[in-house]
Amino acid sequence: MEKVPVWEKYTLTVAEASDYFNIGESKLRKFLSEHQGESYILMNGTKVLIKRIQFEKIIDTLSSI
Repeated sequence: MEKVPVWEKYTLTVAEASDYFNIGESKLRKFLSEHQGESYILMNGTKVLIKRIQFEKIIDTLSSI
């Protein structure tokens, strides 16, 4: 079974997003906890998933994180 490349996934785990966006996992988790309820966060039970394309747009608007 082939894995879907991270740049083609609709949602990313925190670990995948950390690698993809080059942001530390701790900093990313803190950022997500400060922005609970945003449209780019998808909860699957207790697992946090990040909608990649929507989060890319947010990152494009930031000068620091």
